Amino acid sequence: MVLERPPAFDAGRAWQVHPQVGLREEDFGALAYSYAGRRLTLIGSALLVEVVRGLARYDSADLALAELVPDAERARVERALSRLAASGVISAR
Repeated sequence: MVLERPPAFDAGRAWQVHPQVGLREEDFGALAYSYAGRRLTLIGSALLVEVVRGLARYDSADLALAELVPDAERARVERALSRLAASGVISAR
C-alpha cells in the first residue's frame, strides 16, 4: 500500500484537522491520534491547540494566524503548523 504524501504547508490555503485525527486536550496542550496511521503526535501548547481547532473556521491559515496568534508568536506557530501538516495531523481543505 502506498501512502499519499501530505501537501506542503501553504498558509494561504484553507486547512482543518484531518478527518481521521482525534484531539484530546491535556495540561501541556493536546494529543493528536491518527486513526489511519495509528500515530500519536504531541501538540505542546494551548495556543497551538486553539489554532489547530480553529483552522476550519477560516478561509486560510493566514487568516487564522492573524486572528488567533500574537505577532511575536506567529513564526513559531506557522512552523509548528508546517510540521503538523507534514505528519498528517492537519490537512488542506
